[in-house]
Amino acid sequence: MHEVSAGADKALCRLDDIPDGCAIAADIDSATGGFSLILARRGDSVLAYHNECPHAGRRLDWSPGKFLIKDGNVICAAHGATFELATGAALAGPCRSGLVALPVHLRDGVVYLP
Repeated sequence: MHEVSAGADKALCRLDDIPDGCAIAADIDSATGGFSLILARRGDSVLAYHNECPHAGRRLDWSPGKFLIKDGNVICAAHGATFELATGAALAGPCRSGLVALPVHLRDGVVYLP
């Protein structure tokens, strides 16, 4: 991930760092240990979700920053739960709830967490 500076917002990556139709992980530092986000790109927009399966609290990526994505859905590498990237909704598997979304915005080709 590239280092990008920005006022009060937290710069996560450049839009070009996320291949269209795919997702990457962004790790966020915090005083409580931090957390990981899924950043999914659809054209010129980016959606962000906590990188955590609601079923067991495990990360969704099968390898750090690498996600199983098929037909616009992300699949939990541990349990096979399937979530729609456009909405975060649970579609299949052991999860009854969807992914937790976070707001992000784009400015000058950079993805920011407010």
